Formats: sequence, C-alpha cells, structure tokens
Amino acid sequence: MSFARKIWTFTCAAVLASVVAASAQQPAPSSTVPATVATGAALDALLAEQVRADDANRQIVRDVLGRSEVREVAAKAGLDLKRATQAVAMLDGAELQQIAAQARHVDTSLAGGASTVVISTTAIIIVLLLVILIVVAT
Repeated sequence: MSFARKIWTFTCAAVLASVVAASAQQPAPSSTVPATVATGAALDALLAEQVRADDANRQIVRDVLGRSEVREVAAKAGLDLKRATQAVAMLDGAELQQIAAQARHVDTSLAGGASTVVISTTAIIIVLLLVILIVVAT
C-alpha cells in the first residue's frame, strides 16, 4: 500500500471514529415536549399581560400630562403638551416603563392636593415631557 493510500485510510478512519463518538454522546430523542417549550395558551397569557401593563403605563403618563399643574409647567417651559400626549401612544418597551416610572413619581408628589409644585417635581415634569418628545422625534 502506498503512503498516500495509508494517509487516506487513516484520515477516513479518524473521521468515522469522531462521528461514531459524537453520536454516542447525544441523548436519545424524547417523545415528550421539553419543559422549556411554552404552550400557545401560556404565550397568549404572557402577551395579554404585557399589553395590560403597557396600557396601564400609558394611562398613568396620560393622567399626569392631563393634570393642571403639569399643564402650567409645560406652558411656562414652552413645551407642546398636546404633542407629548399624542406621542404617548407610540411609546413601548423600556422607554415606556421609564417614562411611566417618572410619571408615577410626579403623580405621587402631586397626589396630596399640594397647591404648589416644588422645583424637583417641576424638573421631573419637564424631563418627562422632553423625554417623550425626544423619543418620538427619533
């Protein structure tokens, strides 16, 4: 047997041994569905919960933007509150969650019937409006 033929035979034997060893290490196929696969009902429920959470987040932002104190701050800062309110519908994901958290903070700050808006609340309102307008503009 020639040298080239010996190399070819050895290479084929090595490849065949590798394939056999790899197939022996794999588990036998299971006839049951793995636990990591979600059912259609579970996915529907998860999606419905996310939609409810997004709707609740949008509503708190709209509620805060509708407050008279916020309208006054927006007017003094020269910000377009109508455009910001319309833009809320286009928010989603992490941006919506972040803006809703800021809106909840503003709502909590103003909830006690405070007749005055302190500087920190005013700053949060302005930042909230600017973030909404910037997110929508991009």
